[in-house]
This record gives sequence, structure tokens and C-alpha cells, in this order.
Amino acid sequence: MKVLISRIVTTIFTSHFLRDLRRGLYGLRRRLRGATPTVHYFHQAGDPYSYVAAQALMPLAARYKVKLVNHLVSPPDDAAAPERDKLREYALRDAGRLAQEYGFDFPMGAVAPDATLISTARAILAKAIETGHFSELAPQVGHALWDHNEKEMASISAAHGQASAAETEAALADGTKQRHAMGHYLSGMFYFEGEWYWGIDRLHHLETRLQGMGLDREPKGMPGIAPYRDIELGAVPTGGAKPVIEVWFSFRSPYSYIHFPRIRKLARHYGADLKLRFILPMVMRGLPVPREKRLYITLDTKREADMVGIRYGTMVDPVGPGAARALAVLHQAVKLGKGEEFAELGMQAPFADGIDLASDSGLYDVAKRAGLSKAEVKAALADKSWQDVVEENREALFAAGLWGAPSFRVNGMPAHWGQDRLWALEADIRQVMGANATLSN
Repeated sequence: MKVLISRIVTTIFTSHFLRDLRRGLYGLRRRLRGATPTVHYFHQAGDPYSYVAAQALMPLAARYKVKLVNHLVSPPDDAAAPERDKLREYALRDAGRLAQEYGFDFPMGAVAPDATLISTARAILAKAIETGHFSELAPQVGHALWDHNEKEMASISAAHGQASAAETEAALADGTKQRHAMGHYLSGMFYFEGEWYWGIDRLHHLETRLQGMGLDREPKGMPGIAPYRDIELGAVPTGGAKPVIEVWFSFRSPYSYIHFPRIRKLARHYGADLKLRFILPMVMRGLPVPREKRLYITLDTKREADMVGIRYGTMVDPVGPGAARALAVLHQAVKLGKGEEFAELGMQAPFADGIDLASDSGLYDVAKRAGLSKAEVKAALADKSWQDVVEENREALFAAGLWGAPSFRVNGMPAHWGQDRLWALEADIRQVMGANATLSN
């Protein structure tokens, strides 16, 4: 009964019907109040992704018929941002790559600014919220902050003022409280009528929604401020090194599920070997996943899955026995040359098919479709050596500077985290194969 209820509830929760109903109710309430469509933005001084996102504020306000309300927030708590040190180091590198891809500013090889300069930035931004100049000043403040330019920061402060320590703390507390009340935990976030959009990576979803509401001042068909990025499968370089892609994934990670068919396609297109590094879910490794984070991830994965035409939404949580049993079978499937097939079907099962991997019928069904016999499944479940491999993979992931799934890298290059970085992996593959190598179709 519990499995059946899960299938029904998750199917409804992720449905377009419920999404459209929610949007309609928010829109109706706004019209009844005679209010202007309002986008809220939550900014954390010293957060690389917030600086990149802040550079879209002025273009967003210029292009769309919306009101922008800006908030200053504190960093997320430890439960929402596990392995904070690794996240901090990764963000410095990733934000540079992201900004470069989208034509925004963030220094490559960035070093975190010191606490004193961050405090000054917060005070200036708190004052800017009060005076209504936040969207204009946030990119300037961010540039001075990440350039470690005390003189530039002082010049901004002299021209525009800064809040007192007490006023700054009040602005931080108010913004953080507002973020929590609306149901989120991260910074660099946009919020519009019931839905959240993380920074530049998800801005295209917000733009698409605003365009559909007739709020775009540009003609139909004009590219957005931050268009969607995915793999391109371009011409294949020849004559360079053979790519070997390491991919870390979890049977409980919905992002792992929607990235896996695409990374397989990427590997096939470029003739790369795919090395499967399966790991335990974060919860089973003692890393917390708060409720608001789970809810956001569920809905965010749905819209990302829709973008690439992957089924998603009828779910049975595989945490615990389901994930462990799937890992045991996957370990055996890899030895038999059927690892990729079982991994893809095994992640599809709990996130799209509503199959309970903790049940024998569910696990055997997935294994059969991947080409494994019942005897092979039984032998896999009796073999505990998968646990050693999982630990080796976790250690390798940490050594690569990351902690979660999906993560991936090619030929030992810096690793990427998240299904929305496959475009970066593709660029790395092409670099490995030789930037000046001959191209073939």
C-alpha cells in the first residue's frame, strides 16, 4: 500500500496539471490584488553564484514587465550545504566556467575574498536595498569583491553609502527569514509565484514562463538572457587521446537518472569509455537532505527532465534496501558487461516507472530487462564485495574534490558536478581529443 500511495502522490505532485493549477491560482490572486508580477532575488555576498546571477538583474528588469524585489541573505545552514569546504572550493572553479560560458564576469582561478571586504559588501548592498539601487550596484560590488579591490569598494561606498552594522544584520535576517518562508535554503535564487530558479543555470525556465505570460518586451523568438545549455554532439576530433569518462552516480539521485542516458550518448558519440563509479546515496552516507531541499529537487528535476524528453515523476524512494540491492546487482552487471544497461534502467525504475527496488519482483524485472538472469541477481545479492567498490568510489570522488552525484570528469581533468554541466564535460572531451585535431562527422 505504501508503494502504491507513493506512486500516486508523486505522479500528482510532479504533474503539469498541478503546476499549471498552482500558477493559475498565483496569477488570479495577483490580478485580484491589482499587483505587478514580481520576481524576488536572494543574494549572498561572497557567494560566487550570487555574483554571476546578480549580473542578470538589470537585463531581466529591462526585458521583462516585472518588478524586482531584492533580498540579502546569510549562507545556507550545514544541513542544506553538506561538505561546505568542498562546495566552497568547487564553486570558485565552477562559477568561472559558468560565467565564461554565458558571457558574464567571474575571475578564473578566483580566491575567496576576506571577511572584512565581504562585510563591507553586505553593508553597501543592505543600503542599496533601502535606496532601490540594488540591481545596479550588486554587480559593481561583486566585481570589487572578487577582484579584492578595497579601493573600488571604498569608492562605491563613498558614492552610495552603506548601512550600519545593525541595519545590515537586520537586512540579512529579514532576507533569510523571507527565503525560508517561501521555501528555500540557497542563495543566488530567483522566486516567482510559487517556483524557484537557481541562478544563471535555471534562469531560462523563468524566462520561458515570463515569455508565456506575455511579459517579454522583445519580439517572440529572441534568445533569452541565459539560454539553456546541453550537449551538442558536434563534429568528432580525431587523432587525439582516447577519452575515458568517470561518472559517479547514485540510485537515489534524480539528477543522476536524468543525466545518465545523455552521458551514455555523449560517450558513444565521441568513442569514449565510460567508467561507472557508483556510490551510496547521501543519506546513507550520513549527509542530511532537508525536506525543503527534497521538495525543490523533485520539482526542479521534473522541469529539467522535460527539457530533454525524459520521463520522470512516478516514484518509489529506493533509499535503504532498494539502493543497496541495486548496487549489489550493478556490481555484478559491470563484470558481465551489462553495467550501463542496468544502471540506466535501475535509475529509471524508482523515478519514472514507480518500481520498488527493495522488492524481489521489482529488482528482478529491472535486471531481466538489462539482460541479467534471476540466478545472476541472486548471486549478486549474496556477494558483499560491492561495498568495498562503493567505498573506493567514494574516496575517489572526495579525492576529485566533490561529494555528490552526479559527478564526472574525463581523463583526470577537473571534475564537474550536476547534470547541468554535461556541456562542460563535452568541451573537456573535445579538448582531450585534441583542440587542433582533425574533425570528422
